[in-house]
Amino acid sequence: MTDGAPLARYTSLKVGGPPDRWAAPASEEALRRTLREAADREEPVRALGGGRNLLVDDLGVAGTVVTTSRLRAVAIDGALVTAQAGSPLPGLVHRTAAAGLAGLEVLAGIPGTVGGAVRMNAGGHQGEIGDRVVLVRGFRRDGEPFALDREGCGFRYRGSDLEGSFVTEVTLRLEPSGADLGARVKELIAWKAAAQPLHAATAGCTFKNPPGGRSAGLLLDLAGLKGFARGGARFSPRHANFIENSGGATFADVFSLIEEGQRRVWSESGVRLELEVEVWRRAPEAARAVA
Repeated sequence: MTDGAPLARYTSLKVGGPPDRWAAPASEEALRRTLREAADREEPVRALGGGRNLLVDDLGVAGTVVTTSRLRAVAIDGALVTAQAGSPLPGLVHRTAAAGLAGLEVLAGIPGTVGGAVRMNAGGHQGEIGDRVVLVRGFRRDGEPFALDREGCGFRYRGSDLEGSFVTEVTLRLEPSGADLGARVKELIAWKAAAQPLHAATAGCTFKNPPGGRSAGLLLDLAGLKGFARGGARFSPRHANFIENSGGATFADVFSLIEEGQRRVWSESGVRLELEVEVWRRAPEAARAVA
């Protein structure tokens, strides 16, 4: 365990200061020890996967941040795929498609790690990763182990009952297929690249789509926010539900845009937008104010 480097290095939005402590366990046992040590110190502890859905305070965060980047093993046994939490999701999508196993191709173009994808039930119009889960293993914040089947995970739209826990390993059930899954993966990635700023520094979708089939991006666009900027951050000119770091953005720049987006959409459409991106800061009450 070491003092933390600025988390801007590890997040796709490239914003964020250091945690008090930083840990990169190379095994489940090392992760368990880290969690128990943090519990003994009575300090906060957070899991960092690919840093793709995250906005971090420029002041950093209190306590320990644990990265799962060294837990990357993958095993395929027939239609069952077991992947450790730090396994990159795009790599797993390509690997299973190449093996003729259908089910994860619907996640093509979604960045991040398997653990993070399962915790937030990542997905799109074609399906969600929770649809394929058989078993999730991991630890609670105090280091106590758990093993949950799909029903026990409480999957829902962009969320689950795993939030706040530390996923270590996921088993997925896929389906053997004779279809050209590689072509389907390329097709979905091309579609996303045409509609979303995949190559910009973003944290992915900022807000969840509201109930009733409405699009957060469209509501933000109708509120005149596409391309709207503050400091080094802006709502993407390509897709308004993405906030881009266009150069030197601070936490305050991005947080201000989040608040402005919620205010304008409420004023224009009467819809309260709920955050999809996770906010880490030293003053938790401020993050809850926009949740």
